[in-house]
Amino acid sequence: MKKPLFLLLFSFLLVAPAHSRELIDQIGRRVAFVEPLTRVVSLAPSLTETSFEVGGGAALVGATRFSTFPEAAIQLPKVGTYVALDIEKIVSLRPQLCLAIRDGNPKASVERLESLGIPVYVFDPKSLEDVVDTVVRLGDIYRTEARSSALASGYRQRLNRVARQLEKVKERPRVFFQIDAQPIISAGADTFLDQLLVRSGSVNLAADRNGYPRYSWEELLGLMPDVVLLASMGGGYSGQELRDRWEAWPQIPAVNNHRLYVVDADLFDRPSPRLIDALEHLVGLLHPKLIGVQ
Repeated sequence: MKKPLFLLLFSFLLVAPAHSRELIDQIGRRVAFVEPLTRVVSLAPSLTETSFEVGGGAALVGATRFSTFPEAAIQLPKVGTYVALDIEKIVSLRPQLCLAIRDGNPKASVERLESLGIPVYVFDPKSLEDVVDTVVRLGDIYRTEARSSALASGYRQRLNRVARQLEKVKERPRVFFQIDAQPIISAGADTFLDQLLVRSGSVNLAADRNGYPRYSWEELLGLMPDVVLLASMGGGYSGQELRDRWEAWPQIPAVNNHRLYVVDADLFDRPSPRLIDALEHLVGLLHPKLIGVQ
């Protein structure tokens, strides 16, 4: 039998804090929480993944349903999906702090948690630099600053290496990134995926729109992409099924030139440090002659 929400909240408030600490989150809000920090709930797969990356995984007591990386994240109690959070479950875990993401977690859910006395630190990564900043900030939250600083330094070096490689690129392929297949959805100008495409030395054909726009086949035939990236299992389709849908249109240059690439959705769709892996992989797909060039 579930306890009423007010009883769960009351038991949470009975935990005596050692001391309070205040930080400024990635969207400029003041967030106060108690330390030592041993009970954290992550409200997005990317934040779960990055928490483990910086050495804070032991403090996690809950995560969203599709937090599947690293393997240890699979065992955490689940608190709904990042777009449909289970507030009662979160409260039952008695978190000292929740980690939220602005582009995904409903604002009303964040406000509800805060109204119940649970602090929420919000991240809003819009660029690869913001992803690196997330690493630094999580290291600060978990008090693993030395590890997160070393990781961030390594990520910046890799970004700089890619930038040097792309100085040699003269032609930038026109790319359509399909992140879902039914309906067909891509990533517009104000998304981290747009920056990923730009930083990979390509032109994002969805950059004339914002957010995550939908496309018809008629519009795609008008765009005529040189390269199409297909997020794995987009819309529940297998990689071959995703290719088959495009191969019905051989007049599209990407189809005619066999440049339909199925990419790992978990690698590309989450603003975690693995986006840098995705960037390096993408540069290899788009500019194969650059492989090995430093």
